Amino acid sequence: MHTVYRAENLFDAHLVKDALEHAQIPAFIAGEYLTGGVGQLPALDYLAVMVPDSSLGVAEGIVREVEAQLAEAREAMRELGDDPGDPLAVPC
Repeated sequence: MHTVYRAENLFDAHLVKDALEHAQIPAFIAGEYLTGGVGQLPALDYLAVMVPDSSLGVAEGIVREVEAQLAEAREAMRELGDDPGDPLAVPC
């Protein structure tokens, strides 16, 4: 297995995993069940999406597409005044 994506949160990890599986690439989220143990402590770099080595080339292209879509969506939210990185932001 090879890591193709390091996620900041579980939602992003599942978006990448679902996109890979939609393309018939088996994917696994390493560290998914650690989120319950971490609780409210700041923890970084423990979620990773992994694929078989044989699927690495195709998977990397899909991950780039998902990352671009996530960046575009986050930028659109910032332009609307809803910063997804601000934990105190109130949804509109």
